[in-house]
Amino acid sequence: MTVQPSPLFPAQDAFELLCTQYAQRMPERLEDLAGPTRGTVALPLHVVWSGRRSYGLEQPRSRMGLYRTVLAEGQRQDLIEFLNRDLLIAQWPVLRTLISRPIRDVWEAAFPELTTTAATTAA
Repeated sequence: MTVQPSPLFPAQDAFELLCTQYAQRMPERLEDLAGPTRGTVALPLHVVWSGRRSYGLEQPRSRMGLYRTVLAEGQRQDLIEFLNRDLLIAQWPVLRTLISRPIRDVWEAAFPELTTTAATTAA
């Protein structure tokens, strides 16, 4: 079954709306991301309302899950509090393949150093 965009809600408009929503949550600079690099992070209910809420930063899969969740569901202050600049950059080449296109596009447009990291790793 193929879903066709409705004239009232075309797919491109939905994509642009998501991009706008994610862009409004962005920190001003990657340096603003001052989250932890070690230990366990417990996310608040407004970020993750069901399922796993606690993530160990020493475990790569757990850390990736934390970053995916915060990028998708977190507000600006959550991004600043729970994400770390260096960890985000280090994980970006893989993380970018695990997040939605609107999130990826907005972050890479705002922070070109992420695309440089992704391109360097892919080469």
